[in-house]
Amino acid sequence: MKEIPVPLLIVILQYTFLNMGASKSEQFTEQQNALAQIAKAMGHPARMAILEFLMTTDKCICGDIVDELPLAQPTVSQHLRELKAAGLIQGNIEGNAICYCVNQDTIRHYMAALNGLLLQKKTDC
Repeated sequence: MKEIPVPLLIVILQYTFLNMGASKSEQFTEQQNALAQIAKAMGHPARMAILEFLMTTDKCICGDIVDELPLAQPTVSQHLRELKAAGLIQGNIEGNAICYCVNQDTIRHYMAALNGLLLQKKTDC
């Protein structure tokens, strides 16, 4: 077996690393990208648990979310950041705490977009 010179191997690895994972999101519609971001945010069971908890309460929740989940406070905070970045929840500052509630407009838009996508299906396959 022929030995590959180390500098050549490094160049090949750099080329592969730089080209892997390149985002092509600009090649998709704004709605496709928005739906993908929301789906990604909802793609974790802890985030679904947070959404379910917020949906079942009639007010914004501050510190109770950590008490409801079997996760550490920093982990819950990270999941809240992801949900907020996707527009699924809103946070209002009350004193030294942030109180969260579900963003109903985003949920309605997501459901309507998914429903529209499902209605496009033309076959029973």
